[in-house]
Amino acid sequence: MKSLEEFVELFAEQFDETDASEITADKNFRELVEWSSLIGLSIIAMVDEEFEVTLRGEDMRKANTPAELYEIVKSKL
Repeated sequence: MKSLEEFVELFAEQFDETDASEITADKNFRELVEWSSLIGLSIIAMVDEEFEVTLRGEDMRKANTPAELYEIVKSKL
């Protein structure tokens, strides 16, 4: 399992226009200007590819920060 820091880096790579330094483990990603359902789908695909974990929309709705999403991914391993 990758560390939380590595997860946040991969998470931040899904955003094209948002500076990666703005995205921290505890940042509410839903407050980012660039946040959209398309970014959410990119994150789901990244988690599937990097962690071989299938996230559902319900999982995404439960998380507001990368750290919360990381815990959900860890629980599915």
